[in-house]
Amino acid sequence: MADTITVTGVVATPPTKGTAAGTPVCNFRLASGLRRFDREQGRWIEYGTNWYSVAAYRYLASNVSESISKGDRIIVRGRLRIKEWENSGGKGMALDLDAESIGHDLTWGTSSFTRHSRREAETQTEEPEDIEEANDEFVVSEAAPPFDWHAAQPGVEESVV
Repeated sequence: MADTITVTGVVATPPTKGTAAGTPVCNFRLASGLRRFDREQGRWIEYGTNWYSVAAYRYLASNVSESISKGDRIIVRGRLRIKEWENSGGKGMALDLDAESIGHDLTWGTSSFTRHSRREAETQTEEPEDIEEANDEFVVSEAAPPFDWHAAQPGVEESVV
């Protein structure tokens, strides 16, 4: 089981949209800068960057690919997977984030929102048993439960589209 975390950062690569086993997928890299306040200098100092490979699936992938671009400051909530790797150049760890929600970080600017109809979203939420990208970089082995629009939007009537 993976941990659910929230990360803020800058979209470092253009989001790429494709399909994995017939399911829409959007991938990009996220740079999350580390900062601390230096009292002696009286300013914030950058002291490193955490890099995440982010993958969004199904209707989230479609919305992300149309909404964010390289350089945007965003917030991502999702399941963290840490993978160790080794090749001829050395070894290290990769931080993969399977996104559950993504949005612009409004600390840095404004955004506008366009809601899709319930019918559109339902046609994009068909869950396959396994989602696997061709290069095996991102894998989700458990299908998420269907999204419950009424639980997420209390007070919204069913006739609203």
